Amino acid sequence: MLAILTRTLVEQITGGTGLGKDPGQAIAQISIDSRQVLHPEQTLFVALKGAKADGISFIPELLEVGVAYFLVDVQASIPSSWLEKGYFIQVKDTRVALQSLASYQRAQFAKPVVGITGSNGKTIVKEWLGQVLSQQFAVAKSPKSYNSQVGVPLSIFGIQPYHQVAILEAGVSKKGDMDTLAEMIRPDLGIFTNIGSAHEEGFAGIAAKIAEKLKLFAGTKLLLYCKDQDLLAQEIEQQVPEENRISWSKNP
Repeated sequence: MLAILTRTLVEQITGGTGLGKDPGQAIAQISIDSRQVLHPEQTLFVALKGAKADGISFIPELLEVGVAYFLVDVQASIPSSWLEKGYFIQVKDTRVALQSLASYQRAQFAKPVVGITGSNGKTIVKEWLGQVLSQQFAVAKSPKSYNSQVGVPLSIFGIQPYHQVAILEAGVSKKGDMDTLAEMIRPDLGIFTNIGSAHEEGFAGIAAKIAEKLKLFAGTKLLLYCKDQDLLAQEIEQQVPEENRISWSKNP
């Protein structure tokens, strides 16, 4: 993780309130998966509630292996036996809190960040670009297809101080999704792979989908895009100044 956190700093960033036994350790890892805890005494476990599992249910086993810090919903029931072993930071929404921590971590990284979005090809372009850049630079990049509201924070937490460039991908399925992702990623350089029919049901039309994805590049220095897709090129060229865009094409 880029910046070492303290429980006080986590409370400030997330607006949470803490209770329980504070071991006074620095937080060097943030985890949402009970199976992927490497240094429990320096781990903050974020108890997310998903469609299949609730992170709260894994807390007893995590306390047993020595996990020190937990980020939990303010409405969660915390037994007194848990408070004797760990420190619990209660927040209104654990996913929003996770994203706030990621935004803070992104702000600590002063080197170039490449942001990639589009209907298809995000992951393969990220992997290809990572291979090319890694010949000269220490590269951090999103693992697998981590481009969602939870995947992007996890990708950001993988950025280390020695990295010289980060490549992050962003995927959206409905209007409003990109607002949070753009706030976390804040790319210096952007790549818009293409526009297609994926997640069509989440938008009023293709123009609305392009507009949503373009939110990612509001502050980019350069945006690369495909000139062959007429509507995509038209929208980009209306919104992005000429000096901030580079197009490619299959046609001379």
